[in-house]
Amino acid sequence: MPHSASAKKRLRQNLRNRERNRAAKSVIKTEIRKVLESLRGGDVPAAKEQLRTVAKKVDQAAAKNIVHRNRAARVKSRLSARIVKASKTRG
Repeated sequence: MPHSASAKKRLRQNLRNRERNRAAKSVIKTEIRKVLESLRGGDVPAAKEQLRTVAKKVDQAAAKNIVHRNRAARVKSRLSARIVKASKTRG
């Protein structure tokens, strides 16, 4: 346990930030899941629309250092590649 006042404050900040970061990561994972579900269902237009939401959320998280910017780029790249592949097989 922290003893100094600054260490106590730091602990409070860390706990608060941890919850905020966890919530943001959970939202990103949920949005990614929605895109993948749309692709599994064969709904490419819906997946494209949901990709825009994922890209926005993951870029915001990267800007706030919640996730690494390379991870954000990787998520967007992989999802868009899946959408392109699905749109080619569908049409």
